Amino acid sequence: MTNQSTENKSAEELAAEQLAEEIVQQAEEQVEEQHEHAHEVISEEQERINELELALAAAQATVADQKDSVIRAKAEVDNVRRRAAQDVEKARKFALEKFAGEMLTVVDNLERGLATIDAEDESQKTTYEGVNLTLQGLLSGLEKFAIKAIDPQDQPFNPEQHQAMSMQEVEGVAPNTVIAVMQKGYELNGRLIRPAMVMVSKAAPSVDTTA
Repeated sequence: MTNQSTENKSAEELAAEQLAEEIVQQAEEQVEEQHEHAHEVISEEQERINELELALAAAQATVADQKDSVIRAKAEVDNVRRRAAQDVEKARKFALEKFAGEMLTVVDNLERGLATIDAEDESQKTTYEGVNLTLQGLLSGLEKFAIKAIDPQDQPFNPEQHQAMSMQEVEGVAPNTVIAVMQKGYELNGRLIRPAMVMVSKAAPSVDTTA
């Protein structure tokens, strides 16, 4: 009786152990399935993240290209405006220089005409005053356009503004002094457009006192 009970109990234990093993195996399989499923979900999410990162990078690159295009276009517009302004300024200066050149010829003629008229002669006084009035009015008009005369009489010779036509020794006058102005020079807005033609004093020759 005792041996039969033991055999029955052992069978029950074996059945219980087998059932326990099956339960554990099923649990492990479920855990493994859940792990694989979780891994698949993570992979899908990571793939989606990668796609979004690529899309973001592409969008940023597009924005950067568009920004560069805008900057280049703005720079080109600025260059065009600057070149246009320079062209206008050059045209204006050229027009003024041409105008000045024409007017200076008239000034020279009027000054030469005055030099031939005797202002003390009553018969020529009216003519002198008329020509001089015309000359002064013309010079005043030229000054409004920033055209000014260069008359360096008795001033030191300046090669940047004066053109020496001859040199002469003059007693009591320092060397390199303008002693005569043959033709006045002129400048436009501070820039030389015609040098003054002058005669310049020179130093006296050295005397050899050793003889």
